[in-house]
Amino acid sequence: MNAQLMRLHGLIRKETLQILRDPSSIAIAFVLPTLLLLLFGYGVSLDARHIGLGLVVGQPSAAATSFTAQFRHSPYFTPHDFANEPAAETALNNGEIDGFIWLQGNFARALAAGQSPAIALFVNGVDANNARLIENYVQQSWAGWLSRQAALAGAANPAPIAIESRIWFNPAVSSRDYLVPGLIAVIMTLTGALLTALVIAREWERGTMEALMVTRVSMHEILIAKIIPYFLLGMGGMVASVLIAVFLFGVPLLGSLIVLTLASSLFMLASLGMGLLISTVAKNQFVAGQIAIITTFLPAFILSGFIFDISSMPLPIRLLTHIVAARYFVAILQTLFLAGTVWPVLLPNLFALLVMAVLFLGLARLTAHKRLD
Repeated sequence: MNAQLMRLHGLIRKETLQILRDPSSIAIAFVLPTLLLLLFGYGVSLDARHIGLGLVVGQPSAAATSFTAQFRHSPYFTPHDFANEPAAETALNNGEIDGFIWLQGNFARALAAGQSPAIALFVNGVDANNARLIENYVQQSWAGWLSRQAALAGAANPAPIAIESRIWFNPAVSSRDYLVPGLIAVIMTLTGALLTALVIAREWERGTMEALMVTRVSMHEILIAKIIPYFLLGMGGMVASVLIAVFLFGVPLLGSLIVLTLASSLFMLASLGMGLLISTVAKNQFVAGQIAIITTFLPAFILSGFIFDISSMPLPIRLLTHIVAARYFVAILQTLFLAGTVWPVLLPNLFALLVMAVLFLGLARLTAHKRLD
């Protein structure tokens, strides 16, 4: 037993020295997550801001000015005034604006007569997300403005129901608070797999793995020695990512740090297991990198619920997401960051991560043999 511990200690020391002497491992663990967080955190947003919205007022009036003022003072729109409807339609066709509102000439007269004047809304539907946002915002603004006008006139509220909405877990409705926790899972999937896949492939290329194979160390000792240093390195990258999310992007962390550490540890073990599994197939760094991106990063990006809602996917794709470890980690991170320690959500996903970690590490051990074939 002492001899095994000594061999394991020597292997771990070897891997640690190799990490310290190899800048690429440090870059994968710390620089890559930082760059991706900055790139995606600032560059990817589902919030619609400064949408070009045309305003066509057929006959200027105090009522028309009052209604259009809602859009002129909104952070979501950049208003553009047009003299008539054909000019606005031309601007919409040319991509200069994303939509326009047309208040026809009888707008003020219909309002003065106690009627609800109609407005025309034209929206560019190429970007479906922006189109829905414009349509919903205009409808809500229109209903709210009619209610205020009715109240000022002393008339009954035309809306039979007054809706008071409250948004839980993300009251600012910021897509960054939603995306950054999921982005951490996607990044750690890539870095965890690359840390082991590329490094072991590099050892095959340099011939150091063959030299290790002829020693008395067993295969499980080699795997443990590979996992421990890169696990600690990957967890260091995870800590850096969380600090960036909280202190740079201002994402609230409402859940338990202990649960976050546990979930991150399980996910990192699953990612390292995937990297070890890749390294048993690919003994070339380029091939290992390509396999890691295709089998870990892309599924984590598309099938984890990071951006695309899983419940909206077809049934076969929804079933496929259950073998993507990032799916469970994304759910855990978004819950811990935005909602807190909600055990009914966390426990099933933690158990799934545990199964994933055991599965991938087990497959890596089964496919790793102390021979050169």
